[in-house]
Amino acid sequence: MNYEGILAQVEHAGVYHMPGDGEAGLITAAEANGFFVFRVDLAAARDKDQLLDTIAHAMAFPEWFGHNWDALLDCFADLGWRPAEGYVVILEHCDGIHGRAEADFVQTLQVFEHAANEWREQGIAFWCFVDMQADGINWLTDIA
Repeated sequence: MNYEGILAQVEHAGVYHMPGDGEAGLITAAEANGFFVFRVDLAAARDKDQLLDTIAHAMAFPEWFGHNWDALLDCFADLGWRPAEGYVVILEHCDGIHGRAEADFVQTLQVFEHAANEWREQGIAFWCFVDMQADGINWLTDIA
């Protein structure tokens, strides 16, 4: 699949299932487009606090991050500490947090989607790929 071309389509950026062929092709394509790639391993996250802490650590959020949904969106909306042509966030090992704190996990994905919409208005791609084996989130689609 031509991920490089797909990722360059800012109008389609948003939150998607991880493609079946894995993240290696996505990372290569993102880097070819000048995008910064954040890999967030959620295997150890058990609740909202751990979920937000893991994202904040992996994405190197500033110290002022307030560990709530509004602060999460604020950090996504201002990635000045990681200037790039676009962004790809890969959420790895999501089945556990989805099973333990489903509402919080879904809320997090909605914040990612909101951030993608805001970045799109600026002409910048903000992609989030969710590594899940389960099909528990109906609106989460495949990239192609």
